[in-house]
Order: sequence, then structure tokens, then C-alpha cells
Amino acid sequence: MKTVLAGVSLAALVGAAASADVTYSFTNQTWTGFNFNEAFAAGTLQGSLSGASINVTLNASTSFTYADDLCVYVGPNPIATGGALQCGGFSNLSAGQRYFWPNGGSSAPGTTSVGTVNFTTAVNFSGSASDLTVWIGNGYGAAGTSGTWTGSVTLIGVNQVPAPGALALLGLAGLAGRRRR
Repeated sequence: MKTVLAGVSLAALVGAAASADVTYSFTNQTWTGFNFNEAFAAGTLQGSLSGASINVTLNASTSFTYADDLCVYVGPNPIATGGALQCGGFSNLSAGQRYFWPNGGSSAPGTTSVGTVNFTTAVNFSGSASDLTVWIGNGYGAAGTSGTWTGSVTLIGVNQVPAPGALALLGLAGLAGRRRR
């Protein structure tokens, strides 16, 4: 019985730890214009995205990509214009909501972009909205542009859904502990 309780307690701790904001970190990541990485696939986040924080340094720039051109884009997969949210980036991706980072308007290597943007309307990652994907990349789409950044982006108000395999391992650990007795 104690083993089962320990397994349930561990699952509760894992669930509690997962309820924090999520962070996407990168080192010397180069994105050309309108090039994005899938940071969080559809169905991997839950909650309401109410804001985003950025803490990045622009290491290199081609054709006037600025530090604040680093972009968080929430939309469909495959990526297409007209998504739910764009935060950062000079070029307009026609998202339902669009925000700009509070600083970082320079293409000089070493320029930082640090700050938080709170969204007027939170983006819901529950129910039918779970098909949204979070993309991070270069929001300046002029031909021949690129930027290289190091840092992180934190998504506020959402958590990462535990992988089914992690929950299964916790359950097996509880059963294995119980079988020993």
C-alpha cells in the first residue's frame, strides 16, 4: 500500500512540476527570413497562453535582421499565415493578435532583446484549440535575411503535457513495487 501511495505521490509531484511556464532555449541558432522551428507540437501544451518573455542575444545578422525579429508564432501545422498569435518580428504574418518585444531594435551583433509581453486575449490550448503549434524563428521575411540568436523564450500560463510513456513508467514503478511484497 505504501508503494502505491508513493507512486501516486510521485505522479502528483510530476504533475505539479509540469504546471509551470514552459521555456524554449537555444544556442547559436540561425534562422533565415520566415524560417521557424516547431517548438511545441499540437497537443503538447495545455492551459492559456497569457504572455511571453524573451531573453536573447543576437550573435550575427544578415540584411538587417534585428534582435527583436525573433518571433513566437502560434498557428497551424504545417505553418501558414493567419494563425492565432505573433509576438516579435518585423514582417506581418496576419495573426489574430500581434505584439512586439519591448526592445532589441538593432542588427548589431551583441544586441539583446529582454522583456515580457502580456497578451490582451489569452490563447487557449485546451479542447479544440489543442491543434495549435508553437513556432519560434525569424519574423523578418525579406529576401536574404538571417539572424543567429542565443537565449530563451518563456511561454507564460501553459504547461507541457507529460508524455504518455512517462505516465506509464510511473504506473509500472508503482506496480513493480507492490509486487515485491
